[in-house]
Amino acid sequence: MECSNSSAKGVEKSHVVELISVFKSYQRGSQIIPVLEDISFRIQEGDFLALMGPSGSGKSTLLNLIAGIDHADKGTILVNGVDISSLNESGLASWRSVNVGLIFQFYNLIPVLTAFENVELPLLLTGLSARRRKEQVETVLSLLNLSDRIDHFPSQLSGGQQQRVAIARAMVTDPAILVADEPTGDLDRTSAAEILSFMGRLVKEFGKTIIMVTHDPKAAENAHRIIHLEKGVLLNPGQQKI
Repeated sequence: MECSNSSAKGVEKSHVVELISVFKSYQRGSQIIPVLEDISFRIQEGDFLALMGPSGSGKSTLLNLIAGIDHADKGTILVNGVDISSLNESGLASWRSVNVGLIFQFYNLIPVLTAFENVELPLLLTGLSARRRKEQVETVLSLLNLSDRIDHFPSQLSGGQQQRVAIARAMVTDPAILVADEPTGDLDRTSAAEILSFMGRLVKEFGKTIIMVTHDPKAAENAHRIIHLEKGVLLNPGQQKI
């Protein structure tokens, strides 16, 4: 991973994500239930965006659309200039494996694998040599202060350490965006603050772009920008945190 120097040199940042008139609904029996309605906004490179809103507002659905986990009914979703809304399932899977790092509330680590092996998993889908994979895994684990836990299994780690392993796994392929769905929701306040501090470092020191769904105002305070969803409608796409 290399630190982004664009901001230091005064170079204008590009838009990593752009949503244009995105709609999403689900079918329940014969009933069509709208979830997202006419969503349009942009996310700049190196931005840390928090998505907030009440339960059922469409936050996680929106995150899944940006991550290429789900398809929009209508509209355009551009990530690094690629219109992912036009990709089929196979194309999305290939695109997602190198462009998106996923961070979940409950870590989703594989219990029988060590921290090293969990982080290495995404790299097994690449053409990297074993030596190069080892270098990348050790680099991200070191960045997250986990070098002394490299051979530990998830059951031997605290909740905060497990989430740091999950973050390392998400960033080991150096993706364009990191998407985090309630990343501190299962952690105590101290561990949550530690995770948010690491996420802030990824943005500040490495120019990473992070999109985080959270219901916690304290967590959202760490973001550069907070936008709110209410019943599938985006209330303030341009709001900057003061």
